[in-house]
Amino acid sequence: MGASFMQTIVIPIQPELPELLDASSADTPWVITATLVAAAISTPIAGRLGDMYGKRRIAMALLLLQAVGAVLAALSSTLVPMIVARALQGMATGVIPLGISILRDCVPAARLGSSIALVSATLGVGGALGLPLSAIVAEHLDWHALFWVAAGVALVAYALWFVFVPPSTQRTPGRLDLVGIAGLSLGLVGVLVAISRGEEWGWGDPRTLLLLVGGAAVLLGWGAFELRIEHPLVDLRVSASGAVLLTNLASVAMGFALFSSSIVFPQLLQLPTATGIGLGLSLVAASLVLAPSGLAMMAMSPIAGRFERRHGPKPLLVGGAAVLATGYGAVLLFHHSLWQVLGVNIVLGIGIGLGFAAMPALIMQAVPRSETGAANGLNALMRSLGTSIAAAAIGAVLAQSTATVGGVTGPSENGFLLALTLGLFAAMLCLGIAAFIPKPREVDDPSLPEGSLS
Repeated sequence: MGASFMQTIVIPIQPELPELLDASSADTPWVITATLVAAAISTPIAGRLGDMYGKRRIAMALLLLQAVGAVLAALSSTLVPMIVARALQGMATGVIPLGISILRDCVPAARLGSSIALVSATLGVGGALGLPLSAIVAEHLDWHALFWVAAGVALVAYALWFVFVPPSTQRTPGRLDLVGIAGLSLGLVGVLVAISRGEEWGWGDPRTLLLLVGGAAVLLGWGAFELRIEHPLVDLRVSASGAVLLTNLASVAMGFALFSSSIVFPQLLQLPTATGIGLGLSLVAASLVLAPSGLAMMAMSPIAGRFERRHGPKPLLVGGAAVLATGYGAVLLFHHSLWQVLGVNIVLGIGIGLGFAAMPALIMQAVPRSETGAANGLNALMRSLGTSIAAAAIGAVLAQSTATVGGVTGPSENGFLLALTLGLFAAMLCLGIAAFIPKPREVDDPSLPEGSLS
Protein backbone atom coordinates (compact mmCIF):
# COMPACT_ATOMS: atom_id res chain seq x y z
CA MET A 1 0.00 0.00 0.00
CA GLY A 2 2.86 2.34 0.84
CA ALA A 3 4.62 1.57 -2.44
CA SER A 4 1.51 2.39 -4.50
CA PHE A 5 0.91 5.53 -2.41
CA MET A 6 4.45 6.61 -3.32
CA GLN A 7 3.55 6.35 -7.02
CA THR A 8 0.69 8.89 -6.69
CA ILE A 9 2.33 11.34 -4.32
CA VAL A 10 3.58 13.83 -6.94
CA ILE A 11 0.38 13.98 -9.01
CA PRO A 12 -1.09 16.97 -7.12
CA ILE A 13 2.11 19.02 -7.54
CA GLN A 14 3.14 17.81 -11.00
CA PRO A 15 1.99 20.95 -12.88
CA GLU A 16 3.89 23.18 -10.40
CA LEU A 17 7.17 21.21 -10.47
CA PRO A 18 9.00 23.69 -12.79
CA GLU A 19 8.30 26.53 -10.37
CA LEU A 20 8.85 24.47 -7.21
CA LEU A 21 12.20 23.07 -8.40
CA ASP A 22 13.34 26.14 -10.35
CA ALA A 23 13.70 24.04 -13.51
CA SER A 24 12.38 24.05 -17.05
CA SER A 25 9.16 22.27 -17.98
CA ALA A 26 11.23 20.12 -20.36
CA ASP A 27 13.36 18.77 -17.50
CA THR A 28 10.85 18.19 -14.68
CA PRO A 29 9.26 15.11 -16.36
CA TRP A 30 12.45 13.30 -15.31
CA VAL A 31 11.01 13.33 -11.77
CA ILE A 32 8.29 10.98 -13.06
CA THR A 33 10.51 9.04 -15.47
CA ALA A 34 13.12 8.27 -12.79
CA THR A 35 10.47 6.69 -10.58
CA LEU A 36 9.07 4.62 -13.45
CA VAL A 37 12.45 3.31 -14.59
CA ALA A 38 13.73 2.57 -11.06
CA ALA A 39 10.51 0.67 -10.25
CA ALA A 40 10.74 -1.44 -13.41
CA ILE A 41 14.39 -2.31 -12.83
CA SER A 42 14.02 -3.08 -9.13
CA THR A 43 11.16 -5.57 -9.33
CA PRO A 44 12.89 -8.51 -11.09
CA ILE A 45 16.25 -7.80 -9.41
CA ALA A 46 14.68 -7.58 -5.94
CA GLY A 47 12.82 -10.83 -6.59
CA ARG A 48 16.03 -12.68 -7.44
CA LEU A 49 17.92 -11.17 -4.49
CA GLY A 50 15.04 -12.23 -2.25
CA ASP A 51 15.30 -15.82 -3.46
CA MET A 52 19.06 -15.81 -2.79
CA TYR A 53 19.40 -13.78 0.41
CA GLY A 54 15.93 -13.83 1.97
CA LYS A 55 12.77 -12.03 0.89
CA ARG A 56 12.26 -10.33 4.26
CA ARG A 57 15.81 -8.97 4.32
CA ILE A 58 15.64 -7.51 0.80
CA ALA A 59 12.15 -6.08 1.31
CA MET A 60 13.23 -4.29 4.49
CA ALA A 61 16.28 -2.88 2.70
CA LEU A 62 14.01 -1.50 -0.02
CA LEU A 63 11.72 0.07 2.59
CA LEU A 64 14.73 1.84 4.07
CA LEU A 65 15.67 3.11 0.60
CA GLN A 66 12.11 4.38 0.23
CA ALA A 67 12.36 6.23 3.53
CA VAL A 68 15.76 7.71 2.58
CA GLY A 69 14.37 8.80 -0.78
CA ALA A 70 11.34 10.41 0.86
CA VAL A 71 13.51 12.33 3.34
CA LEU A 72 15.81 13.48 0.52
CA ALA A 73 12.77 14.68 -1.47
CA ALA A 74 11.43 16.48 1.60
CA LEU A 75 14.73 18.36 1.88
CA SER A 76 15.06 19.08 -1.86
CA SER A 77 14.27 22.31 -3.66
CA THR A 78 16.16 21.67 -6.90
CA LEU A 79 15.79 19.17 -9.72
CA VAL A 80 18.76 16.79 -9.44
CA PRO A 81 18.28 15.81 -5.76
CA MET A 82 14.57 15.34 -6.44
CA ILE A 83 15.28 12.99 -9.37
CA VAL A 84 17.64 10.94 -7.18
CA ALA A 85 15.07 10.91 -4.37
CA ARG A 86 12.26 9.74 -6.65
CA ALA A 87 14.49 6.99 -8.10
CA LEU A 88 15.15 5.70 -4.58
CA GLN A 89 11.42 5.76 -3.86
CA GLY A 90 10.74 3.93 -7.11
CA MET A 91 13.04 1.10 -6.05
CA ALA A 92 10.63 0.34 -3.21
CA THR A 93 8.22 -1.08 -5.80
CA GLY A 94 10.28 -4.26 -5.56
CA VAL A 95 8.63 -4.83 -2.18
CA ILE A 96 5.38 -5.74 -3.97
CA PRO A 97 6.47 -9.04 -5.63
CA LEU A 98 8.53 -9.90 -2.54
CA GLY A 99 5.50 -9.41 -0.30
CA ILE A 100 3.35 -11.61 -2.53
CA SER A 101 6.07 -14.25 -2.86
CA ILE A 102 6.64 -14.56 0.88
CA LEU A 103 2.98 -15.55 1.29
CA ARG A 104 3.79 -18.84 -0.45
CA ASP A 105 6.37 -19.51 2.26
CA CYS A 106 4.38 -18.45 5.32
CA VAL A 107 0.66 -18.90 4.67
CA PRO A 108 -1.22 -22.26 4.78
CA ALA A 109 -2.37 -23.47 1.37
CA ALA A 110 -6.04 -23.02 2.25
CA ARG A 111 -5.53 -19.29 2.86
CA LEU A 112 -2.97 -18.57 0.14
CA GLY A 113 -5.44 -17.44 -2.53
CA SER A 114 -7.24 -15.01 -0.23
CA SER A 115 -3.92 -13.67 1.06
CA ILE A 116 -2.60 -13.04 -2.46
CA ALA A 117 -5.85 -11.31 -3.39
CA LEU A 118 -5.73 -9.09 -0.29
CA VAL A 119 -2.11 -8.04 -0.79
CA SER A 120 -2.69 -7.46 -4.51
CA ALA A 121 -5.72 -5.29 -3.67
CA THR A 122 -3.59 -2.99 -1.52
CA LEU A 123 -2.02 -1.74 -4.77
CA GLY A 124 -5.35 -0.22 -5.71
CA VAL A 125 -6.14 0.97 -2.19
CA GLY A 126 -2.80 2.75 -1.80
CA GLY A 127 -3.25 4.59 -5.07
CA ALA A 128 -6.95 5.32 -4.58
CA LEU A 129 -6.57 6.70 -1.05
CA GLY A 130 -3.13 8.20 -1.60
CA LEU A 131 -4.25 10.56 -4.34
CA PRO A 132 -6.90 12.48 -2.35
CA LEU A 133 -4.66 12.47 0.73
CA SER A 134 -1.79 13.89 -1.32
CA ALA A 135 -4.08 16.49 -2.87
CA ILE A 136 -5.39 17.62 0.53
CA VAL A 137 -1.88 17.82 2.02
CA ALA A 138 -0.55 19.75 -1.00
CA GLU A 139 -3.52 22.14 -0.85
CA HIS A 140 -3.20 23.02 2.84
CA LEU A 141 0.50 22.48 3.67
CA ASP A 142 3.92 23.07 2.16
CA TRP A 143 4.51 20.55 -0.65
CA HIS A 144 7.49 19.05 1.20
CA ALA A 145 5.03 17.67 3.75
CA LEU A 146 3.96 15.08 1.16
CA PHE A 147 7.36 13.44 1.39
CA TRP A 148 7.55 13.58 5.18
CA VAL A 149 4.28 11.61 5.14
CA ALA A 150 5.81 9.15 2.67
CA ALA A 151 8.87 8.73 4.92
CA GLY A 152 6.61 8.02 7.89
CA VAL A 153 4.67 5.42 5.90
CA ALA A 154 7.91 3.66 4.88
CA LEU A 155 9.26 3.59 8.44
CA VAL A 156 5.97 2.24 9.82
CA ALA A 157 6.03 -0.48 7.15
CA TYR A 158 9.64 -1.29 8.05
CA ALA A 159 8.71 -1.66 11.73
CA LEU A 160 5.74 -3.89 10.91
CA TRP A 161 7.90 -6.14 8.73
CA PHE A 162 10.49 -6.35 11.51
CA VAL A 163 7.88 -7.39 14.09
CA PHE A 164 5.49 -9.62 12.13
CA VAL A 165 7.22 -11.14 9.08
CA PRO A 166 9.29 -14.20 9.99
CA PRO A 167 12.95 -14.37 8.89
CA SER A 168 13.80 -16.44 5.84
CA THR A 169 15.65 -19.66 6.62
CA GLN A 170 16.32 -21.13 3.17
CA ARG A 171 18.18 -19.72 0.21
CA THR A 172 18.41 -20.41 -3.50
CA PRO A 173 22.04 -21.39 -4.17
CA GLY A 174 24.15 -19.65 -6.77
CA ARG A 175 26.19 -16.54 -7.44
CA LEU A 176 24.82 -13.08 -8.03
CA ASP A 177 24.53 -12.42 -11.77
CA LEU A 178 26.09 -8.95 -11.94
CA VAL A 179 26.31 -8.98 -15.74
CA GLY A 180 22.61 -9.91 -15.90
CA ILE A 181 21.71 -7.06 -13.53
CA ALA A 182 23.69 -4.57 -15.64
CA GLY A 183 22.26 -5.83 -18.92
CA LEU A 184 18.65 -5.81 -17.72
CA SER A 185 19.07 -2.36 -16.19
CA LEU A 186 20.61 -0.81 -19.32
CA GLY A 187 18.04 -2.40 -21.61
CA LEU A 188 15.08 -1.31 -19.51
CA VAL A 189 16.45 2.22 -19.11
CA GLY A 190 16.68 2.57 -22.89
CA VAL A 191 13.24 1.17 -23.68
CA LEU A 192 11.34 2.84 -20.84
CA VAL A 193 12.92 6.27 -21.24
CA ALA A 194 12.09 6.14 -24.95
CA ILE A 195 8.49 5.15 -24.23
CA SER A 196 7.99 7.72 -21.46
CA ARG A 197 9.62 10.66 -23.28
CA GLY A 198 8.74 9.71 -26.86
CA GLU A 199 5.60 11.85 -27.00
CA GLU A 200 7.52 14.94 -25.87
CA TRP A 201 10.64 14.35 -27.95
CA GLY A 202 8.82 12.95 -30.98
CA TRP A 203 8.73 9.28 -31.96
CA GLY A 204 11.03 9.96 -34.93
CA ASP A 205 13.52 11.95 -32.84
CA PRO A 206 17.05 10.43 -32.93
CA ARG A 207 17.11 10.29 -29.11
CA THR A 208 13.90 8.26 -29.01
CA LEU A 209 14.98 5.88 -31.77
CA LEU A 210 18.48 5.41 -30.35
CA LEU A 211 17.19 4.60 -26.87
CA LEU A 212 14.40 2.34 -28.13
CA VAL A 213 16.49 0.35 -30.61
CA GLY A 214 19.55 0.31 -28.36
CA GLY A 215 17.56 -0.80 -25.33
CA ALA A 216 15.84 -3.56 -27.31
CA ALA A 217 19.21 -4.76 -28.65
CA VAL A 218 20.69 -4.84 -25.14
CA LEU A 219 17.69 -6.84 -23.88
CA LEU A 220 18.09 -9.36 -26.70
CA GLY A 221 21.78 -9.76 -25.85
CA TRP A 222 20.87 -10.02 -22.17
CA GLY A 223 18.41 -12.83 -22.94
CA ALA A 224 21.02 -14.77 -24.92
CA PHE A 225 23.50 -14.38 -22.06
CA GLU A 226 20.98 -15.49 -19.42
CA LEU A 227 20.29 -18.70 -21.33
CA ARG A 228 23.99 -19.65 -21.28
CA ILE A 229 24.93 -19.21 -17.63
CA GLU A 230 24.33 -21.57 -14.73
CA HIS A 231 22.79 -19.10 -12.26
CA PRO A 232 20.93 -16.44 -14.27
CA LEU A 233 19.21 -13.40 -12.84
CA VAL A 234 15.99 -14.62 -14.49
CA ASP A 235 15.58 -18.25 -15.53
CA LEU A 236 14.22 -17.63 -19.02
CA ARG A 237 13.60 -21.33 -19.59
CA VAL A 238 11.12 -21.33 -16.69
CA SER A 239 9.71 -18.01 -17.93
CA ALA A 240 9.25 -19.44 -21.43
CA SER A 241 7.00 -22.27 -20.23
CA GLY A 242 3.46 -21.92 -21.54
CA ALA A 243 1.77 -21.03 -18.26
CA VAL A 244 4.35 -18.42 -17.23
CA LEU A 245 4.77 -16.88 -20.68
CA LEU A 246 1.05 -16.46 -21.33
CA THR A 247 0.43 -15.15 -17.81
CA ASN A 248 3.12 -12.52 -18.35
CA LEU A 249 1.65 -11.54 -21.73
CA ALA A 250 -1.79 -11.27 -20.12
CA SER A 251 -0.20 -9.09 -17.43
CA VAL A 252 1.06 -6.63 -20.05
CA ALA A 253 -2.45 -6.36 -21.49
CA MET A 254 -4.06 -5.95 -18.07
CA GLY A 255 -1.50 -3.33 -17.07
CA PHE A 256 -2.43 -1.40 -20.21
CA ALA A 257 -6.15 -1.72 -19.44
CA LEU A 258 -5.61 -0.62 -15.84
CA PHE A 259 -3.72 2.54 -16.76
CA SER A 260 -5.98 3.58 -19.63
CA SER A 261 -8.78 4.53 -17.25
CA SER A 262 -6.28 5.96 -14.74
CA ILE A 263 -5.25 8.52 -17.36
CA VAL A 264 -8.67 9.24 -18.86
CA PHE A 265 -10.91 9.52 -15.79
CA PRO A 266 -8.98 12.21 -13.85
CA GLN A 267 -8.89 14.43 -16.95
CA LEU A 268 -12.52 13.75 -17.77
CA LEU A 269 -13.58 14.63 -14.23
CA GLN A 270 -11.48 17.79 -13.99
CA LEU A 271 -12.05 19.36 -17.42
CA PRO A 272 -14.40 22.36 -17.21
CA THR A 273 -18.02 21.74 -18.15
CA ALA A 274 -17.65 24.37 -20.90
CA THR A 275 -15.84 21.74 -22.99
CA GLY A 276 -19.08 19.78 -23.28
CA ILE A 277 -17.40 16.60 -22.00
CA GLY A 278 -15.68 17.57 -18.72
CA LEU A 279 -17.38 17.43 -15.32
CA GLY A 280 -15.57 20.40 -13.75
CA LEU A 281 -14.38 18.84 -10.47
CA SER A 282 -11.35 19.84 -8.41
CA LEU A 283 -8.43 17.43 -8.03
CA VAL A 284 -9.54 16.50 -4.49
CA ALA A 285 -13.15 15.90 -5.57
CA ALA A 286 -12.06 13.88 -8.62
CA SER A 287 -9.76 11.80 -6.39
CA LEU A 288 -12.63 11.03 -4.03
CA VAL A 289 -14.80 9.91 -6.96
CA LEU A 290 -12.06 7.51 -8.07
CA ALA A 291 -11.20 6.20 -4.56
CA PRO A 292 -14.05 3.62 -4.30
CA SER A 293 -12.45 1.64 -7.12
CA GLY A 294 -9.53 0.74 -4.84
CA LEU A 295 -11.89 -0.13 -2.01
CA ALA A 296 -13.81 -2.40 -4.40
CA MET A 297 -10.56 -4.22 -5.14
CA MET A 298 -10.07 -4.91 -1.45
CA ALA A 299 -13.70 -5.92 -0.92
CA MET A 300 -13.33 -8.52 -3.68
CA SER A 301 -10.26 -10.17 -2.14
CA PRO A 302 -12.08 -12.76 0.03
CA ILE A 303 -14.39 -13.58 -2.88
CA ALA A 304 -11.41 -13.94 -5.21
CA GLY A 305 -9.69 -16.21 -2.68
CA ARG A 306 -12.67 -18.53 -2.36
CA PHE A 307 -13.16 -18.63 -6.12
CA GLU A 308 -9.48 -19.43 -6.68
CA ARG A 309 -9.61 -22.29 -4.14
CA ARG A 310 -12.59 -23.88 -5.85
CA HIS A 311 -11.87 -23.24 -9.52
CA GLY A 312 -8.21 -22.26 -9.78
CA PRO A 313 -6.47 -19.01 -10.79
CA LYS A 314 -7.03 -19.31 -14.56
CA PRO A 315 -10.85 -18.91 -14.43
CA LEU A 316 -10.29 -16.06 -11.97
CA LEU A 317 -8.09 -14.23 -14.49
CA VAL A 318 -10.57 -14.91 -17.30
CA GLY A 319 -13.40 -13.60 -15.13
CA GLY A 320 -11.44 -10.50 -14.13
CA ALA A 321 -10.62 -9.68 -17.76
CA ALA A 322 -14.28 -10.20 -18.72
CA VAL A 323 -15.45 -7.81 -15.98
CA LEU A 324 -12.81 -5.30 -17.09
CA ALA A 325 -13.97 -5.51 -20.71
CA THR A 326 -17.59 -5.10 -19.59
CA GLY A 327 -16.66 -1.95 -17.67
CA TYR A 328 -14.90 -0.43 -20.66
CA GLY A 329 -17.82 -1.32 -22.91
CA ALA A 330 -20.18 0.43 -20.47
CA VAL A 331 -18.11 3.60 -20.18
CA LEU A 332 -18.10 4.07 -23.94
CA LEU A 333 -21.86 4.57 -23.60
CA PHE A 334 -22.14 6.08 -20.12
CA HIS A 335 -19.61 8.78 -19.27
CA HIS A 336 -21.65 11.97 -19.14
CA SER A 337 -22.27 12.22 -15.40
CA LEU A 338 -20.30 11.85 -12.18
CA TRP A 339 -22.38 8.84 -11.09
CA GLN A 340 -21.78 7.03 -14.36
CA VAL A 341 -18.01 7.45 -14.08
CA LEU A 342 -18.14 6.42 -10.41
CA GLY A 343 -20.11 3.25 -11.15
CA VAL A 344 -18.03 2.21 -14.14
CA ASN A 345 -14.77 2.83 -12.27
CA ILE A 346 -15.96 0.54 -9.45
CA VAL A 347 -16.64 -2.18 -12.05
CA LEU A 348 -13.15 -1.68 -13.46
CA GLY A 349 -11.72 -1.92 -9.94
CA ILE A 350 -13.48 -5.25 -9.43
CA GLY A 351 -12.03 -6.59 -12.68
CA ILE A 352 -8.51 -5.40 -11.83
CA GLY A 353 -8.82 -6.87 -8.32
CA LEU A 354 -9.76 -10.30 -9.69
CA GLY A 355 -7.00 -10.20 -12.30
CA PHE A 356 -4.30 -9.04 -9.89
CA ALA A 357 -5.29 -11.82 -7.47
CA ALA A 358 -5.02 -14.43 -10.21
CA MET A 359 -1.71 -13.54 -11.84
CA PRO A 360 0.67 -14.16 -8.89
CA ALA A 361 -1.22 -17.39 -8.12
CA LEU A 362 -0.75 -18.56 -11.72
CA ILE A 363 2.96 -17.73 -11.57
CA MET A 364 3.53 -19.49 -8.23
CA GLN A 365 1.61 -22.51 -9.47
CA ALA A 366 3.98 -22.84 -12.43
CA VAL A 367 7.47 -22.16 -10.97
CA PRO A 368 9.63 -23.89 -8.35
CA ARG A 369 9.80 -22.39 -4.87
CA SER A 370 13.41 -21.41 -5.55
CA GLU A 371 12.21 -19.10 -8.37
CA THR A 372 9.17 -17.57 -6.65
CA GLY A 373 10.64 -14.13 -6.00
CA ALA A 374 12.32 -13.75 -9.39
CA ALA A 375 9.26 -15.01 -11.29
CA ASN A 376 6.90 -12.69 -9.42
CA GLY A 377 9.32 -9.82 -9.98
CA LEU A 378 9.30 -10.48 -13.72
CA ASN A 379 5.50 -10.63 -13.68
CA ALA A 380 5.37 -7.28 -11.87
CA LEU A 381 7.73 -5.90 -14.52
CA MET A 382 5.33 -7.06 -17.24
CA ARG A 383 2.47 -5.19 -15.58
CA SER A 384 4.68 -2.10 -15.33
CA LEU A 385 5.56 -2.43 -19.01
CA GLY A 386 1.86 -2.48 -19.84
CA THR A 387 1.22 0.69 -17.82
CA SER A 388 4.21 2.42 -19.44
CA ILE A 389 2.96 1.59 -22.94
CA ALA A 390 -0.53 2.78 -21.94
CA ALA A 391 0.85 6.07 -20.62
CA ALA A 392 2.60 6.72 -23.94
CA ALA A 393 -0.25 5.54 -26.17
CA ILE A 394 -3.13 7.17 -24.28
CA GLY A 395 -1.12 10.35 -23.76
CA ALA A 396 -0.48 10.53 -27.52
CA VAL A 397 -4.14 9.93 -28.35
CA LEU A 398 -5.37 12.64 -25.98
CA ALA A 399 -2.68 15.11 -27.06
CA GLN A 400 -3.56 14.67 -30.74
CA SER A 401 -7.28 15.14 -30.07
CA THR A 402 -6.92 18.50 -28.33
CA ALA A 403 -9.64 20.98 -29.24
CA THR A 404 -10.81 24.37 -27.97
CA VAL A 405 -14.47 24.47 -26.94
CA GLY A 406 -16.10 27.32 -25.01
CA GLY A 407 -12.73 29.02 -24.62
CA VAL A 408 -11.25 25.95 -22.91
CA THR A 409 -8.58 23.76 -24.52
CA GLY A 410 -8.50 20.04 -23.74
CA PRO A 411 -8.97 16.56 -25.19
CA SER A 412 -12.10 16.10 -27.29
CA GLU A 413 -14.83 13.56 -26.65
CA ASN A 414 -13.62 11.52 -29.62
CA GLY A 415 -10.14 11.45 -28.09
CA PHE A 416 -11.49 10.16 -24.79
CA LEU A 417 -13.59 7.53 -26.57
CA LEU A 418 -10.62 6.34 -28.63
CA ALA A 419 -8.48 6.09 -25.47
CA LEU A 420 -11.20 4.08 -23.71
CA THR A 421 -11.56 1.86 -26.79
CA LEU A 422 -7.86 1.04 -26.50
CA GLY A 423 -8.52 0.03 -22.88
CA LEU A 424 -11.38 -2.19 -24.06
CA PHE A 425 -9.12 -3.79 -26.67
CA ALA A 426 -6.44 -4.46 -24.05
CA ALA A 427 -8.99 -6.07 -21.70
CA MET A 428 -10.28 -8.31 -24.51
CA LEU A 429 -6.70 -9.22 -25.46
CA CYS A 430 -6.04 -10.17 -21.83
CA LEU A 431 -9.21 -12.30 -21.86
CA GLY A 432 -8.15 -14.07 -25.06
CA ILE A 433 -4.62 -14.80 -23.79
CA ALA A 434 -5.90 -15.98 -20.39
CA ALA A 435 -8.25 -18.47 -22.03
CA PHE A 436 -5.25 -20.33 -23.52
CA ILE A 437 -3.07 -20.50 -20.39
CA PRO A 438 -2.28 -24.22 -19.99
CA LYS A 439 -2.38 -26.14 -16.74
CA PRO A 440 1.21 -26.09 -15.42
CA ARG A 441 3.07 -29.27 -14.71
CA GLU A 442 4.11 -29.98 -11.12
CA VAL A 443 7.35 -28.13 -10.42
CA ASP A 444 7.79 -28.02 -6.65
CA ASP A 445 10.52 -29.91 -4.87
CA PRO A 446 8.70 -32.53 -2.77
CA SER A 447 11.34 -32.16 -0.07
CA LEU A 448 10.01 -28.67 0.69
CA PRO A 449 6.88 -28.90 2.82
CA GLU A 450 3.93 -26.60 2.13
CA GLY A 451 4.23 -23.50 4.28
CA SER A 452 7.99 -23.83 4.83
CA LEU A 453 10.04 -20.65 4.86
CA SER A 454 12.38 -19.81 2.00
